Amino acid sequence: MDKETILAARQAHLGPSLSLSYQEPLQIVRGWGAYLYDENGRPYLDVVNNVCHVGHSHPHVVAALAEQAALLNTNTRYLHPNIVRYAERLLATLPEPLEVCFFVCSGSEANELALRLARTATGVEDLIVIDGAYHGNTQALIDISPYKHDGPGGRGAPSFVHTAWMPDPYRGEFKGYGRDAARQYAAHVAQLIAEMQAEGRGLAGMIAEPLLGCGGQIVLPEGYLQEAFTAVRAAGGLCIVDEVQVGFGRVGSHFWAFETQGVVPDIVTMGKPIGNGHPLGAVVTTRAIAEAFDNGMEYFNTFGGNPVSCAVGTAVLDVIANEGLQENAARAGAHLLRGLAGLMDRHPLIGDVRGLGLFIGVELVRDRTTLEPAAAEATLIVERMKDAGILLSIDGPLHNVLKLKPPLVFSEQNADFLVQTLDAVLAELVDPAAV
Repeated sequence: MDKETILAARQAHLGPSLSLSYQEPLQIVRGWGAYLYDENGRPYLDVVNNVCHVGHSHPHVVAALAEQAALLNTNTRYLHPNIVRYAERLLATLPEPLEVCFFVCSGSEANELALRLARTATGVEDLIVIDGAYHGNTQALIDISPYKHDGPGGRGAPSFVHTAWMPDPYRGEFKGYGRDAARQYAAHVAQLIAEMQAEGRGLAGMIAEPLLGCGGQIVLPEGYLQEAFTAVRAAGGLCIVDEVQVGFGRVGSHFWAFETQGVVPDIVTMGKPIGNGHPLGAVVTTRAIAEAFDNGMEYFNTFGGNPVSCAVGTAVLDVIANEGLQENAARAGAHLLRGLAGLMDRHPLIGDVRGLGLFIGVELVRDRTTLEPAAAEATLIVERMKDAGILLSIDGPLHNVLKLKPPLVFSEQNADFLVQTLDAVLAELVDPAAV
């Protein structure tokens, strides 16, 4: 089918709330490494797809999937070695006392289950979330995602959800990445807890991304989660970390982004990159929380932990280790950050460049003093970058942050191409004759 036929069929048969990227949508028919290809064979450098973590169509992952699918795929009511082997491999990447796995099919399922674990273990419903956060697409997760329930079509937070200030070092009330800013932002978490206790409400826990995705690719101030989690645990709550966007070596310096904050959570959720595009997710927690959840109501997931998914998850871990992709994320990410920061002197539209590893945000502003967001310019830049063969996207509550989170096979050469192209596009915005 040609693009027009596909578009008409989508409009006729798919829900209208399902969006497309770009004013002129792309028809993508193939992926390889860090590139996607359209129906005419044109390559596009993929700088936004944090799902195909080890590269599109990686042969080791594809082979693992095909070989196991040709042999057996069934549920976990039968014994099979794949699930226990994969659990052991996954747990080996995590600190103690995180030692019990639950396998699901997506990051949304993982976060939904994490809520059930925390509420069952504590007997309390109330949760603290961070402003601007997004944790998934189920109703329970929309309830705890300010990015959704405070946005278009949302109905606001329910009474059991308490929203902490976004710890944004660039635009927030307290500037900078140091401990002072961390303590000031974490003080609001403590304040929320005090207000809840004054109302006679308990605390099931706090859920947080260790770097904020939909919040605008935010790197947290040093020690923020340490301070916030200390207050949460003192109130009897559990600490949930959502690694769905940022885990599996993306930050470069560590395998898990929560490690950059010096914390060990009670519950960790995983999705997106865990299966390199295959529907897979996981929740890892402590023995005590898992035993509290074993209250007579069986937890069963038809597809979670099936032999094919576990073969795929194991293959992803193989590739990350064997190809040094965490190290590449650190090296290529640092190179990209330097290149992007180097554009700031020539292009005042760039207000901030931030990130860890290959999780990077470029915030665009019309004025570096007032921080007026440049949302329209961000949209134009993304369109022009697409025309030049590079796929980016926009995030942040003000829709003015270019988000960069490519597959971990993204190279320093890819980074140079991106920086050079963005330099030209930014120059064109000021003077259309410049390009």
